[in-house]
Amino acid sequence: MAEHPDCTLVRQGYAAFGEGDMETLGSMMTADVVYHVPGSSPISGHHKGRDAVVQVLQRFGEETNGTMQVQLEAVLADGRGHVMSFQTTRADRGDHGIEIRQGLFFTIVGGKITDIDGCTEDIDEEDRFWA
Repeated sequence: MAEHPDCTLVRQGYAAFGEGDMETLGSMMTADVVYHVPGSSPISGHHKGRDAVVQVLQRFGEETNGTMQVQLEAVLADGRGHVMSFQTTRADRGDHGIEIRQGLFFTIVGGKITDIDGCTEDIDEEDRFWA
């Protein structure tokens, strides 16, 4: 069975992120994309626009000195422009480490990502990690 094109787009985005290819990742988004990062840490909030989204994704790598690893576990589509991805993220930051399950909810229009909502199994733990 062939994978839905929206799932393929999200998988390609994960691959680009893992390779640090922000140019390719940015090309998969609309200019007005919004990434909603949960919590109350310095990286939380509504990152509006392709440049702001790419910057926060780059910041993940910078803040963790390149230790962030994302293991994609599942990608699900509804066939109406929505995709859910599930992942386990591992990273070190200073003397803090984290291993946490997360999910992203994507809205896709015309083959481009227009909105990303982040979810996590433990917002308080993520806030502590990024504080």
